[in-house]
Amino acid sequence: MSMKLGESKIPKREVVRLESSYAVSSFFICGTAMHQVIDIESDNRHLSRYRGFLVVSEDHEEIGRVPLDDILAIIVHAHGITYSNSLLVELAKRGATVVLCAANHHPEAILWPMQGHHAQGARMRAQWEAPKPMLKQLWKQVVRAKIQMQAATLTAYGHSDHALNRLARTVKSGDPENIEAQAARRYWPLLMGKEFRRDRRVDGANALLNYGYTVLRAATSRAIIGAGLHPTIGLHHSNRSNAFALADDLMEPFRPLVDCAVKGLLARDITKVTPEAKHTLARLIAFDLDFGATRTPLRVSLEKLTHSLAMSFEQGKSVLILPKTPPPLELAGLGHE
Repeated sequence: MSMKLGESKIPKREVVRLESSYAVSSFFICGTAMHQVIDIESDNRHLSRYRGFLVVSEDHEEIGRVPLDDILAIIVHAHGITYSNSLLVELAKRGATVVLCAANHHPEAILWPMQGHHAQGARMRAQWEAPKPMLKQLWKQVVRAKIQMQAATLTAYGHSDHALNRLARTVKSGDPENIEAQAARRYWPLLMGKEFRRDRRVDGANALLNYGYTVLRAATSRAIIGAGLHPTIGLHHSNRSNAFALADDLMEPFRPLVDCAVKGLLARDITKVTPEAKHTLARLIAFDLDFGATRTPLRVSLEKLTHSLAMSFEQGKSVLILPKTPPPLELAGLGHE
């Protein structure tokens, strides 16, 4: 049985469930435009296209549909999922990413379009030919922004941020002293407790972090492709098996937002990747961040960041735009919705 959307106006960030069995768990309304994260967690679903809609079916019966133009990303956890080729082609035309996850909610593959921007060829060439000194300066800015966001996160939960802010100021070009790792060794025990270890393979808080980072990685990948850049050519990450090294680089300053949301979920005794946890973590794409005199949702912030990176490559100098750290009260509120 399918459910059709009504004509009434939907409040900002309201979560609308398409079907009670959660085959298409939810989608999210951000501001005046719809940017939906579709989560497929039930087995044996068929995803297809019909007249501009993503249609989800089970045993040849439709159980949900979403306008293709409204989809930011599709995250697939289930097994036995089938797709129509026309659906994947139409998603690629719109720049929507499809993320294929393992059992621990860690992404194993992302489908991305070949053409994302009218100047894609020139921008990718400039990206590939970017001089190492500039790449090191860009990475310095990214690491410094990440540590500052971690410091603000600790403040939000009642810990001193002085040590991390001091570390942020010591980051040098290319981060040769690995200040990023030094900050992480201080950050995680204070935020999650002394016994916590970041491990992608285990459940609990780590599985929640995996899912939140998956949403963030998908949104970052889409922004990179939309800016005409290649997601494999990173600033710092260079593992030859990582096809999305640049996404992993650029999402670093935003990871603490996921950490805050997971902290909020744990405070509500939500320790597994439940539908409610997914709703909370996917809503982060609508979290507002300050960019100069304007506030923009995280999704738009990523677009501004990636376009500024593309301009940096084209101009041969850093004009990177990174968000300001949010107030501690806003960070502490994440995950409590």
